Amino acid sequence: MIKVAVLTLSDKGSKGEREDTSGPAIEKLISKIGAEIVHSEILPDEKSLIKKKLISLCKKADLILTTGGTGVSPRDVTPDATKEVIQYDIPGIVEAMRAEGIKKTPYAMISRAVAGVRGTTLIINLPGSPKAVKENLSVVLPVLRHSIEKLQGSTEECACQRNKNRRSICHK
Repeated sequence: MIKVAVLTLSDKGSKGEREDTSGPAIEKLISKIGAEIVHSEILPDEKSLIKKKLISLCKKADLILTTGGTGVSPRDVTPDATKEVIQYDIPGIVEAMRAEGIKKTPYAMISRAVAGVRGTTLIINLPGSPKAVKENLSVVLPVLRHSIEKLQGSTEECACQRNKNRRSICHK
């Protein structure tokens, strides 16, 4: 089972001035792949606080999904904090999210979302709106289990897939 941490970045949400619905949207969608939510929290848009929390969560989560702070406003620091925490990036994840997002809104072009790895934990930045969370997360759901398995040391060939009984089927 994939252990998932959800981190919502929002100044207003962290002060209780706005109800967060993006975090719960992530939790609902991620349950479709049989993941377990091990942590969920709302933090203000403070780079040092985000970095510290991401590092801490890498010790107990296989996947960290952030929501919020991926735009171009001065308080949008989630990608900056993530870049300082990850050891390497996975650009295809954000490329796929942006490509799909642009089909729905031109604002997807200004997303600064980052996806990368620290240790054996995959970290993905998602936008802050529930609608954009659903659209972006739906794009990457199909690769999450495989990505986590690889990060945890699976040596199974990438051309192999699991059928409904979790048996490997290899395509050569």
